[in-house]
Amino acid sequence: MQTKLDQMLDMVDFFNLAEGRTETAIPFFSLVRRNRPTAMMPGVITPSFCLILQGFKKLHLGLDTIYYGAGDYLVSLIDIPASGQVVGATRQSPYIGLRIDLTVEEIASVMTEAEICVKPPDQKLGAGAYIGKSDEQLQLLFIRLLELRGKPEAEIRFLSSLIKREMIFRLLTGDYGHLFVQRVFMGQQSEGVGKAIEWIKENYNRTFTIEEVARSSNMSVSGLHHKFKAVTTMAPLQYQKQLRLQEARRLMLNGSANATSAALEVGYESPAQFSREYRRLFGLPPLQDIKAFQRAPVPEAFETS
Repeated sequence: MQTKLDQMLDMVDFFNLAEGRTETAIPFFSLVRRNRPTAMMPGVITPSFCLILQGFKKLHLGLDTIYYGAGDYLVSLIDIPASGQVVGATRQSPYIGLRIDLTVEEIASVMTEAEICVKPPDQKLGAGAYIGKSDEQLQLLFIRLLELRGKPEAEIRFLSSLIKREMIFRLLTGDYGHLFVQRVFMGQQSEGVGKAIEWIKENYNRTFTIEEVARSSNMSVSGLHHKFKAVTTMAPLQYQKQLRLQEARRLMLNGSANATSAALEVGYESPAQFSREYRRLFGLPPLQDIKAFQRAPVPEAFETS
């Protein structure tokens, strides 16, 4: 008997996926195919709901190493620097993943309209990303999205938004619903770790102290350290460093900056320090890393789907 995952794999064949990410007519929905294993690539997990149809992935999140495969999903609730790789993919048995982009506003809207009240099991903050096992209800929703292929644009736009809201509802009412609630509170409350994360993202390219971040979010330094690491798996200044290095790499890859100008643009005053920290994160000095990336047959990039 064909499983829902097998059914989705058959439907995905009609998209004629190329290597890498394929966008669809649904703005928030994309597909990923990998015909070979990838290196462990640093990147930033953005808010999303990603389901693996075939293959396996390995994720380094803070000090944790997580393996997940067909039928598993990754939900990320905030921007979190992490590293990931596709494991064991071949052309005959490629890695296939589906991705839904999420926003806090959408989650809050579903909570309000559906009158969902989810209480966390304790008062501790949890990491802003988690792995879950998809059930038949979630898999059927992905099938309904795939069935919209080739439909009129107005039908796609209307029905896909309804399907996405039902996906959020299912996740909110599932075993990890409290994590969604936690993220909504972090994004909407005037104080707390959510405000600290947003403040760092807006000010990552300038020098600041941990005391300044704490004041911006009306928290004590010790409270900020504890809660920030619980959610992002790293300290605030480590989070800033990761954002700087990721942005510098993006600038160099698109040709808009060389190593020196990229370092200055993201806030480094010392090119030597930039090169040391870049190599520590990406494994090679800046110029060597960019050349190796550009020589690769298929550029490898970290992606959650």
